[in-house]
Amino acid sequence: MASRTPTPDGGNRERLPNLFEVLSRRTLAPVDLFSFYIYMRDVQRSVDYLDFWLDVSQHMSLCRHYVRELRRSVLISTPELEKGAGSKRSSQVLDNYTLDRTSSDQGPSGTPGGNGAEKKERMSQDQRLSAFLRDERDVKHSPHTSHGSRSEDNTPGSEQPPRASFMTGTGTGSPSPLNNSNTISPQHTVARADIRASAEKVLYTFLLPGAEREIILPQGILNEITSAIEKEGRDDPEIFDSAKDYVFQAMERDAFPGFLRAKALGNIVQPSMLLRLILGLVSLFAAFWTAFILIFLDKNRATRCWVIWPFTFGVYFLASHQYMLDPVIALAGYSEYTFMNYHAVKEPFVR
Repeated sequence: MASRTPTPDGGNRERLPNLFEVLSRRTLAPVDLFSFYIYMRDVQRSVDYLDFWLDVSQHMSLCRHYVRELRRSVLISTPELEKGAGSKRSSQVLDNYTLDRTSSDQGPSGTPGGNGAEKKERMSQDQRLSAFLRDERDVKHSPHTSHGSRSEDNTPGSEQPPRASFMTGTGTGSPSPLNNSNTISPQHTVARADIRASAEKVLYTFLLPGAEREIILPQGILNEITSAIEKEGRDDPEIFDSAKDYVFQAMERDAFPGFLRAKALGNIVQPSMLLRLILGLVSLFAAFWTAFILIFLDKNRATRCWVIWPFTFGVYFLASHQYMLDPVIALAGYSEYTFMNYHAVKEPFVR
């Protein structure tokens, strides 16, 4: 999905993580994204919402990768001797899109992580990214894409994308990235058609009525996204902002508190809880039945003392079920993520 993975910062956090940190892969087991995915799948039965979030984040990452490659093609395909005012202008336009961060820095409503000026700067970068992709699409579909005057729009830092004449190699006959949506350059791995396909995949998989993994969103949001993709031909990541914000708030309100209770304050999953409930009730029944039998048979106290074991097991299993916490597993430093499968507790605050 992303070109790099953010470093978990659990060692510097003296609290439980929030949903944004989990989705950003900044947490460790048992409150990491993998555990949250399993919780959404097995407990909430609404993993499609999380998959939608991840697919939209992947779409954002794809857009950033495309713009990075487009910027690199400007620097590589234009020889140093031919770099006049026009080629400098095209480089300056793409230099405005500093896209070295990954999609996991992306917060709800397109609000990235960070504080103060950094937040505003990163949000501005995301908005410029979407604006650039929209403008580039308009340039591609404009009849003047290849015939524009070199003298127009020479303002440095303009939001208009560079013209095709500035992005075609000299004497190589290679197609311009702006004129060919399928082939950017032999070294490029992301084409504009890939971005379009990614946006359509999100729409047809999660949003349209009757989709394979349809999620429930307000009708206004669905109409807005459908119109933007199918009628306006947009594929920039900004079109999914409202849906992404809605899904984030839904997961934060309905699923994440239960996830923290189950994984940060407990260490067993629901099948194990059910098994412990059954074993606890059976143990207590066996303990009482044995105790009464030994009393009626007038057994000595040394023999009756053995009844303490089924009572102990019964209380242990019922308490584990009630609090979703197995003390023995906790002391060993492990947590159960699927039935009878365990991983070590690595998040310092949880441990």
